[in-house]
Amino acid sequence: MTEPAAGGPAPVRILVCDDHVVVRAGLLALLDSAPGIEVVGEAGTGEEALALAARLAPDVVLMDLQLGTGIDGVETTRRLTTGAPTTGAPTTGTPTAGTGRAPHVLVLTTYDTDADITRAIEAGATGYLLKAERPEELFAAIHAAARGRTALSGPVAGRVMANLRKPRPALTDRERDILAQLATGLGNREIARALFISEATVKTHLRRIYDKLGVDTRAGAVAVAKEQRLLP
Repeated sequence: MTEPAAGGPAPVRILVCDDHVVVRAGLLALLDSAPGIEVVGEAGTGEEALALAARLAPDVVLMDLQLGTGIDGVETTRRLTTGAPTTGAPTTGTPTAGTGRAPHVLVLTTYDTDADITRAIEAGATGYLLKAERPEELFAAIHAAARGRTALSGPVAGRVMANLRKPRPALTDRERDILAQLATGLGNREIARALFISEATVKTHLRRIYDKLGVDTRAGAVAVAKEQRLLP
């Protein structure tokens, strides 16, 4: 890491979270050469990232999405950005300890599906980068994230814009009611009872919902509804 000039801005303090030891080592070596960036810690699990963030108060957490066992990167991001505790984390202090605010989370992953992007952003991620990015792009994104500015890889930005431009399926109020019940895990009979309609009517509405969302399963309908924010 390049030392800041006397009187210059303090370096961005980074916590790296990735469950692959080799990948994490490569990131640490890369970031060590970056100007204005200081790695203050590394974690291999979401739980470890939460505990370290509470103790080290980094400016930015560089977060992978898939973390093997334990909580995943999305849930870790949500807890980091809201200060939610986790089992095994210190009972004194939160991820805001010493700074008065939660760290910004910059996702760095190989996954670029609509569902992954949506879940990460909704969890509070400031940026979303792919691991194929050039080092200069990663460094710039880290500095942007530290200032609270959104940083997205080109392909990710393209998908976000495409989804924003995509017209949402026109569901009726009753179809939205049934979809909301479906998202809670209720079966057709339970949905019928909750909405005071017949089970046959529920099945009819479900077929229409499937057609409009372009899916053929209950899980698929819920997933698409969450991606397109059709649920309350």
